Amino acid sequence: MNFNDLRLIFNRASAKAFNPKKLGVVSLVLAMCGLLVVFCRGLAINATEWVVMSLTFLPFFLCTGVLMSMGIFLIRVYHDEIKNKPVAYGDIMNKSWDVIIGASYFSIPFILSYLVLWVLLGIFVMLGAIPFIGEVLSVLLSFAPFLLNVGSLVLCFLSLSTLFLIAPVIALNGPNRSMVTDTVLRRVKKDPFCNVVLALIAIFPLTFFAAVMALAAIMTEQVCYVCEHALQHVLQWFFIMIPFTALLSPAIVFYFNFAAESHVLLKKD
Repeated sequence: MNFNDLRLIFNRASAKAFNPKKLGVVSLVLAMCGLLVVFCRGLAINATEWVVMSLTFLPFFLCTGVLMSMGIFLIRVYHDEIKNKPVAYGDIMNKSWDVIIGASYFSIPFILSYLVLWVLLGIFVMLGAIPFIGEVLSVLLSFAPFLLNVGSLVLCFLSLSTLFLIAPVIALNGPNRSMVTDTVLRRVKKDPFCNVVLALIAIFPLTFFAAVMALAAIMTEQVCYVCEHALQHVLQWFFIMIPFTALLSPAIVFYFNFAAESHVLLKKD
């Protein structure tokens, strides 16, 4: 891989990121994910920190499974676009339906792993509530919740990595689990530096625009009507979420386009 290869795949992936049909599909799927996030945030209002943590991470892992399925569809569309084939979204969806549904199950291990970490964290929360000795135990065993929280963040990172590494393999080669695992491990071991660089390039536009819009959302909450009830908070987040997801769609399309390009590029090397 050299700079010219990188420039070529970046320009090609970005040029195909503004297709109105793809943006419409992505906006709809992101809106569904956003609805789940808003619902969980509404449930988390006035809840304990332990419950808030679960309602923060679980939607993330569930949405990752949905995005995996959507990414496979986008990559198959992009594959036909690059080859200048006529793109029929309905036909691609019909041919990919079994693969798309099967790919969503890749998020299940992350969800189950997180639930185990969350339950273990709850045990330490309960120990801290024991009269007389709870505060002492909370201090002496504070390293355990720290490690559990580190584990939760690592699971988030790994879950995001699957979107970049696994989605192109499933979209282009099929959902065989052993084949997917072998392909991804071989690719990562062969050139970890290039994989990291390509992943950072893919996620940079998404991170940048998400950060800008998150900042805009925070500023909006500061200067607009102050909500006094939980329902008002939920409705406010819902109506902010709609343009948020729509504006984020091109970055999502670029992410999966670039993931497909990276997979093919590293496969050639």
